[in-house]
Amino acid sequence: MKDNAKEVVTETGAGQWGGLAVSLAAALLGVKATVFMTRNSYLNKTQRVLFMRTYGADVYPSPSELTKYGREAIKARPDHPGSLGLAITEAIDFTLMGEGRKYIPGSVLGFVVLHQTVIGQEVLQQMPEEPDLVIGCVGGGSNFSGFSFPMIGARLRNEGFEKTRFLAVESKAAPKLTSGRYTYDFPDTGGLLPMVKMLTLGHDYVPPPTHAAGLRYHGAAPSLSMLVKEGVVEARLMARKRLWRQPGYLQGQSIIPAPESAHAIKAAIDEARRMPKGSVIFFNLSGHGLLDVDAYGNTR
Repeated sequence: MKDNAKEVVTETGAGQWGGLAVSLAAALLGVKATVFMTRNSYLNKTQRVLFMRTYGADVYPSPSELTKYGREAIKARPDHPGSLGLAITEAIDFTLMGEGRKYIPGSVLGFVVLHQTVIGQEVLQQMPEEPDLVIGCVGGGSNFSGFSFPMIGARLRNEGFEKTRFLAVESKAAPKLTSGRYTYDFPDTGGLLPMVKMLTLGHDYVPPPTHAAGLRYHGAAPSLSMLVKEGVVEARLMARKRLWRQPGYLQGQSIIPAPESAHAIKAAIDEARRMPKGSVIFFNLSGHGLLDVDAYGNTR
């Protein structure tokens, strides 16, 4: 608003923060919103698409016909499922094509991670005791980092959390933390953004389709990547099949988790079964799945 933006443009996989949040914020501020949503997610998470459009946003499946990068991807692979890297490229390219457009990044970059640490700051104020284990799922890394970095920062300053383990859980569809190279790479497929040093599968990596679309990203935030390389944060690969139907979870919480968050739930349950009785585990339920039931229904 202050810099006379008439339209904001972003990308999304899960359709939560990059999609719904930006669409709602744009509606409240009176500016137009355009969202490039990874194609597999666009086709399977129809309720999220409907909500974004209800808020007035234009939502396009990525790859799309709106940008040269999208057209090239479709030409090379007509059944392209999309990727967050490609959706970022399309969003940036679309932004550069029009006057009054501003791009909103949703993850990975340092200032996004810093913004998300409001979550961890609230955790510090509310926690009854220091946890034995902190868990979060990882797509680009801002959700996990925002949740855990205030605690990790305290440890690095020798201000507590010496015995706390930090566990980042990723999808088998995009195993950058466990199988990626630690090197300089582009955050987006088309190479429009500056290179950053991170754990990456390569900016041209196309993850297989999965209902946990928010985790289908080729790299991880540079700060998180460094902490994984230094051994401060552990990384674990989690297969996606039936993650949300964990015995006891729905009965105890009555919450349908987002497909992405279900990875953290599964890891928390697995860890609880082998940790001593009385251990304290914090995990981040980064989103609910009430608008993802169609995607769950399409999962075999």
